[in-house]
Amino acid sequence: MHLFIYLYFFHVKILQCFTRPSRNMDNQTKFMITCMLFAAICSSVSSDEWKATVVKSIDALVTSCVVVPCSFSHTGGNLPSSRLRAMWHDKGKTPDTKGNNIFHSDATLIKDNFKGRTKMLGELSQNNCTLEITEIRNHDNGPFCFRVELVKSEGNEPTKDMFSFVEDCVELNMITEPAEPTLIQPMAATQGEPYTVICSVMHTCPTHVPTLTWNWKTEGIIVYHRLIHSGNWETQSILTFIPEETDDNRELTCTAAFNEKKTSSSKLTLSVKHIENYNHIIIPAVVGIGTALLFGIPCIFMAKKYKNHIAELQNQEGTMWNRLSRLSRRQWVKSLTTLSN
Repeated sequence: MHLFIYLYFFHVKILQCFTRPSRNMDNQTKFMITCMLFAAICSSVSSDEWKATVVKSIDALVTSCVVVPCSFSHTGGNLPSSRLRAMWHDKGKTPDTKGNNIFHSDATLIKDNFKGRTKMLGELSQNNCTLEITEIRNHDNGPFCFRVELVKSEGNEPTKDMFSFVEDCVELNMITEPAEPTLIQPMAATQGEPYTVICSVMHTCPTHVPTLTWNWKTEGIIVYHRLIHSGNWETQSILTFIPEETDDNRELTCTAAFNEKKTSSSKLTLSVKHIENYNHIIIPAVVGIGTALLFGIPCIFMAKKYKNHIAELQNQEGTMWNRLSRLSRRQWVKSLTTLSN
């Protein structure tokens, strides 16, 4: 009611602006201007109330799955999911009719070749219309459009509030072969030092992420998943290990398995930088020095002790000889004295 009152006064003001400069504007011209303004305002209000944000195009790997991100708004305010009925239908086809819907809240109205392969991932009460399609087939191209209907709480009967977002549809790009993983070497490999290799692959199905495996021991592997943009995701596997001399020129392979049906792989050849080993020189030298010290030091002490002992003996012999010499001289002097008398 407030909207129509506002439009009425807005219409009066506009007519006043047009009639002031010229009094010759006829009623037909005024009516046409009024209709144009009213249609423009109503169109703007309607588009503001019924909106959908859907990715326009997304890759889909045959035999795998795809998740189409989608959000919307409606005129009903905050409603529980039980008051909302959702469907995805072929563009240009009448919705709510069997044979035209790839998904419908009423499973009996889903196309036979899509039954069991589509599912709404988001809560309609949170304005989430994200769609999952599994077991992608090469004819699932689309385009597909989202439609929402406000229903009565009793009997799921629709009201007059409904909208098909035919201007915001998604088209699937069929991919028959999976993308090859990308291998990243952040640094050169050095023997005995930690080395990291990153394997990553792009996909469009976060509910069934690709599995990344290495032709290596499984210790030291970290896996990450992240959203890149517009329904495109990346899975990363980070491998960290310590390369040995025997790993030089060895092939390192990363394999991606998509929904356990299709695989792709990438490989690289390790180039391990060797660290020079001088143990064959150092160890014998250390052993020799240790042996010399072990036996040399006691020998030195023994030699020094023996030398001191010899010196002591020599000193003792010298003292005795001196005594004998003095005694002999005394006896000789005494003998001369006796003879002179």
